[in-house]
Amino acid sequence: MTKRRRDPVYSVAIGLGLSLFRFWRLKRRVTGRENIPDAGGAILAMTHFGYLEFALVEWAVWSKGRRHIRFLATKSAFEKPVVGSLLRGMRHIPVDRAAGSEAYRETVTALRDGELVGVFPEAGVSASFTVRELKTGAARLAAEARVPIIPVAVWGGQRLMTKGRRVRFRDRFGVAVHFAFGAPITVRADDDVATVTHALRERMQSLTDALQSSYPLQGTGQWWQPRHLGGTAPTPAEARATEAERMRRRQQKAHMPTENAGAEVSE
Repeated sequence: MTKRRRDPVYSVAIGLGLSLFRFWRLKRRVTGRENIPDAGGAILAMTHFGYLEFALVEWAVWSKGRRHIRFLATKSAFEKPVVGSLLRGMRHIPVDRAAGSEAYRETVTALRDGELVGVFPEAGVSASFTVRELKTGAARLAAEARVPIIPVAVWGGQRLMTKGRRVRFRDRFGVAVHFAFGAPITVRADDDVATVTHALRERMQSLTDALQSSYPLQGTGQWWQPRHLGGTAPTPAEARATEAERMRRRQQKAHMPTENAGAEVSE
């Protein structure tokens, strides 16, 4: 069994998270708990419908075997004074989108050292609350590090905090948050990563479908329910169009000249 190192900052963060979740009186239900490895490296490939999945999944994993998850986070987050100190203290992995090779190597090393690594293969929050097309990074990491991929679905977490929706403070109390941990997916070095990624997406969507069908609250007409189940969330096509427009505006803003830049100084 891999010897676990002490992570005092992580332990404090978990304590704070547990206090918040208890204060909100979240109603947790976990299926597939036996698929959470007690030891050894593994990739947790998680759905991404809200902003708190990283903390919620850590809550579910920690409650089973007191294991910590190392998450990949954008390099810019590490540069923030307070948040950056916390991320470094919890040994999360910074990702430079312009040059991701260093993060890739660090992640492979962590997996080979027997750690759990959490990834969001959709590479962004899905506003439609359906699983988007996945990036192939999880499959490539699993093949190189020789560790399994554990598909993870979380349903209900989007009702706490998500993209494009301001959730009222009082609406966070008593929310049901359900988790499904799927059977491990083994990836061999010669497997086609596109095929593995497609299978992973299907598994994640299947787990999500099961959580939605057994969810205790009727979602008809609710903003947090996907359109095909009677909710008012945008369809996948609408969500893609909105995201594309958001990216276009962001890129336009990034290339917009600063006001008065280049103007000649008049005497």
